Amino acid sequence: MAEVVEPEAVGIRAVSELTGLSMDTLRWYEREGLLPQVERGPDGRRRYPPGAVRFVRLVQALRATGMPVGDVRAFVRMGSGLEWHDARAALLEEHAADVERRIERLRRDLAVVRDKIAHHRDLKRRGLDCEDEIGGAGDEHA
Repeated sequence: MAEVVEPEAVGIRAVSELTGLSMDTLRWYEREGLLPQVERGPDGRRRYPPGAVRFVRLVQALRATGMPVGDVRAFVRMGSGLEWHDARAALLEEHAADVERRIERLRRDLAVVRDKIAHHRDLKRRGLDCEDEIGGAGDEHA
């Protein structure tokens, strides 16, 4: 049977390049407890094995989707043991539901913006200023 060779651990600069996060942000994530303990090489430099890089990407996604720092920290502190799967999944499910609610609000707001764009294009097509539309009193849609 052939041995499966995992890619080697990479340094902080490579993780920065892979994720688009600055090295300062990665260090901050570590200081704030948003990442499990980052391994260090014999020279004391951070070494991120593939699993750690995937976890950085998860944290990046959680933060980008608005998960509070405290919730990310709680997720990390739960650890990866079998006994924490339900709690971790529940935290992620709650966050996913919150993201879905925000997306729906954004969709509604986007519809209002698109309606306003169509309104202004219609006014231009008809050669009207906003004030002309309602007798000089201003734009009722503003």
